[in-house]
Amino acid sequence: MSDKTGEEKFRGCLIGQAVGDALGFVVEGRPPEVCREYARLMFFRDEAASEERPPVGQYSDDTQLARELMQSYAERGGFDAGDYARRIRDIFAEGRIVGNGSVTEAAARRLASGMSWRETGTPPPAASNGSAMRAAPVGLFFHDDPESLLSAATEQGIITHADPRCSAGAVTVAGAVAAVFRSGPLEPAAFLDDLAGLVRNVEPGFAAALKRLAGWTPLPPGEAAIRIRSEGVGAYEAARYRRWRGITPFVVSSVLWSLYAFLKSPDSYRQTIRTAIAAGGDVDTTAAMAGAISGARLGLRAVPGELASRLTDRGTWGFRELSELAAECHAVSLRG
Repeated sequence: MSDKTGEEKFRGCLIGQAVGDALGFVVEGRPPEVCREYARLMFFRDEAASEERPPVGQYSDDTQLARELMQSYAERGGFDAGDYARRIRDIFAEGRIVGNGSVTEAAARRLASGMSWRETGTPPPAASNGSAMRAAPVGLFFHDDPESLLSAATEQGIITHADPRCSAGAVTVAGAVAAVFRSGPLEPAAFLDDLAGLVRNVEPGFAAALKRLAGWTPLPPGEAAIRIRSEGVGAYEAARYRRWRGITPFVVSSVLWSLYAFLKSPDSYRQTIRTAIAAGGDVDTTAAMAGAISGARLGLRAVPGELASRLTDRGTWGFRELSELAAECHAVSLRG
């Protein structure tokens, strides 16, 4: 792979995540029937922001925290869990976070109290997707080093989420990005089998779910969503997410749905995002994860420019800044 191609994939991964996140953020938590119609149109509406409606192109904590991970990597010249923990602490303490999850916020408060990042993760049975949603950059950093990928994806995750299922979700997303970063044909069953092998020693139940997903990828989205939504759900998850319609923030179902959306159309970024959003529920996160994987496979050119150009984090960190950060991280990875 040429340096230019690698840089294109770094840019595609981060911008692909941000666009999916921003598109999904508009209808986060809405039911499937609303999200299906929105996904059919899928564009940023020029409407005034309000408490219910984010500014046009605004992405959420999913991309903010992935961006912070990449900033840490660029500035430190490699992965540094302690520095990343400091960044998580600061983005919450300074009120810069957008659409934050309660589990990550609680961990950030523990970081601010002086606890070690190795001890601040929320313990089981809380198993939301906050560590998986930001793990895609790890797959870029260590696309050719599975052991370092496994270690870094786990360490960045346990800062906020200590449940092994959360670690497995983070490793899965990073592993998916690493797999598609390497050029070559994509066969869904083999792809999922490789991911299952990567997470088997992290959380065997998650590995088994990845293998089952291979049998669900041929199903139409409505049928697949029913199976994926119920995968791994116990009494705690059923009670916590009882009011959600569509895909919930439970790490198992949201990561599986993101993979399903990608595998249904691995050569179309637009269709991947449409599928991710159309299921309803936690669609900023599912579209962010699916968009990161799709962007890492197809590169920046596959991400619609008319959408990417609207990206913003309350007037900062738009397309140009994110793209430059991705290029800087690519340069660091070549030196490593």
